[in-house]
Amino acid sequence: MDIYLHDTLSGKKEKFIPARRSFPGRPEIGMYHCGPTVYNYAHIGNLRAYIFADTLKRLMKSAGYGVKQVINITDVGHLTSDADDTGEDKMEKARRREHKSAWDIAEFYTQAFFKDLASLNIDTEGTQFPRATQYVKEQINIIKTLDKKGFAYRTSDGLYFDTAKFPGYGKLGNIDIKGLREGERIGVNKERRNPTDFALWKFSPEKEKRDMEWLSPWGVGFPGWHIECSAMSRALLGEAFDIHTGGIDHIPTHHNNEIAQSEGSQGKPFVRYWMHSAFVTIGGGKMAKSADNFITLQSLREKGYSPPTYRYFLLGARYSTQINFTWEALDGAANAYGKLNAAVCELPDGGKINKELWNGALSFMTDDLDTPKTLALCRNILKDDKLSPADKKATIMKIDELLGLKLGEKGNKVIIPEDILKLADERKNARHKKDWKKSDELRDKIVKLGFEVKDTPLGQKIVAK
Repeated sequence: MDIYLHDTLSGKKEKFIPARRSFPGRPEIGMYHCGPTVYNYAHIGNLRAYIFADTLKRLMKSAGYGVKQVINITDVGHLTSDADDTGEDKMEKARRREHKSAWDIAEFYTQAFFKDLASLNIDTEGTQFPRATQYVKEQINIIKTLDKKGFAYRTSDGLYFDTAKFPGYGKLGNIDIKGLREGERIGVNKERRNPTDFALWKFSPEKEKRDMEWLSPWGVGFPGWHIECSAMSRALLGEAFDIHTGGIDHIPTHHNNEIAQSEGSQGKPFVRYWMHSAFVTIGGGKMAKSADNFITLQSLREKGYSPPTYRYFLLGARYSTQINFTWEALDGAANAYGKLNAAVCELPDGGKINKELWNGALSFMTDDLDTPKTLALCRNILKDDKLSPADKKATIMKIDELLGLKLGEKGNKVIIPEDILKLADERKNARHKKDWKKSDELRDKIVKLGFEVKDTPLGQKIVAK
């Protein structure tokens, strides 16, 4: 089975050719996904990256690969300004905000992240979740190598990587490094040699005791954010592995920095394919904690939306396509998902998987994870008169192994939008006043919007058409 994935490094859709390693009779692939910085709850924009990673894992397993998957937990070293390694550690900032230790904060939000993954039906079987604080020794060892090779230099606040000494810097995403170096000022840290240089190790501020700090050959401090991923991926997946993913915001800085320090230290490439998920926007801008415009999965639950509904909403667009979040769009996804799931639940068990349709789903997914076409196929199967009801269910349930939507589970209700509820209340009042003409007009309006009002002995009942 040929799989084609869009590789950010080449800028093209490439045939996936894994490194052939043994895994009880079948090839094993290694995948690393940039995980959360656990100083706050993950928002629904963050969670898109993990639904994407999970969809990729499901495809690879269906294609017969063994999958060694790593999602890191950043619990130290991520400063408030990613671009130039300035500001304060986000964990230290959270410590003051919540009046707890940074260790306690990291553990609390790590567990909250795990709950979100479970709610979204993300397959974590066999997945490793290393904490950056558990791999400080490995990070120091890589920095030692970089220092010995002449890539590192010291400033008053830490040890930095000299990007001018790494010829391929900026190759991911074709970043205009020359333009940056000629046109940008160094910024806050005047000791940096180049605007793109980044911290490998930061010194603890004088006269300040941090919750998280370690002794190193260069002084007491903590690792830079970028070195953490290089150390954890190398420790768990080796010097070279198959796929590295993250959000598109990681391309310009974080992932180019990973490439520089990993390849600079080991002298060879370390990732075969780079893949990135696009933003979830809200109000036309990127959803972000710093912008205070983020929504958590718990917020969706409180409004009555099930986590699989949000997963369905995201899978309605390809992972690499920017998607704009609105409550109206989520309402649409909730009703579409509710109707699909309800239809599957009503089908009988005991059918056989239609191989032609299953292969059709695989052909969509092996084309750079085309989830919109795969969802459309599921809906079309329900309308296929050539299939028995039982075979329809068996086939859709098999396809759902790729999508992870928990289809066939009862209890996932359809969300009725507020404007429909308002029209239904107006119709109820019109009927109370025996204004049958207005009642019929309102019913027709509701039907045009995709819903139906049924009059029962217990009152009005609104259902999706």
